Amino acid sequence: MLKSLQEVRSEWKGLLKVRRTADIIRIKIKSNRAKEGRNTMIRKMQTTDTDRVAEIWLDTNLKAHDFIPPEYWKGNYDAVKEMISQAEVYVYIDEDKNQIQGFIGLDEDYIAGIFVWGEAQSRGIGRRLLDRAKEDRRKLTLNVYARNPGAVRFYQREGFRITEEDVDRDTGEAEYLMCWEQVHIDL
Repeated sequence: MLKSLQEVRSEWKGLLKVRRTADIIRIKIKSNRAKEGRNTMIRKMQTTDTDRVAEIWLDTNLKAHDFIPPEYWKGNYDAVKEMISQAEVYVYIDEDKNQIQGFIGLDEDYIAGIFVWGEAQSRGIGRRLLDRAKEDRRKLTLNVYARNPGAVRFYQREGFRITEEDVDRDTGEAEYLMCWEQVHIDL
C-alpha cells in the first residue's frame, strides 16, 4: 500500500525530531564532559597503581557493605590485590591532586566493580568510569548487593536493569544481576 505524501512528510518530521534531540543530547554530553574533565583523566591502570587501587577497593567495600563483616573484605584483600594487578582496570585520576580517585574493573563485558574513594564520591566519577566502559562495549553486566540501594539506583539511572536475583554464595547476601545494552536508533 502506498503512503500518502502527508504520511511520508509526517514520518520524516518525526525522524528529524528524533535526530535533532539525539544531536542536542550529544552536544550536552560533550559540554558536560569538557566541564567535568578539567585536570582529570581516565587511563589504564599501571603496575605502580596497584597499592592505591587496592586501598580504594578495601575502603569502599568496608563503607558500602557494612552489612558484611569487615573480616570478609580484609581476608580477601591480598587475593583481590593480586587479581587487580592482572585485570582490565581503568583509573580516574585527579591531576591537581596527582591521585587516583576511583577505578573500574572489567572482565570482558562484566563489571567486577566500580569503586570511588570516599572523599571523592558523588562527584560523577563513577559515571565517567562507567561511560569509559560503555565506549567499547554493546553490553555490560554486573552483580550488586540488594542491600546496597544506592548502587542499585546508580546503575538503574545509568540504564541498567535487574535481570536476575540470586544469593552470593560467599557472603550469603541477596544480590542482583544487572544488565545494560547499547540502544541503536535507525534513522
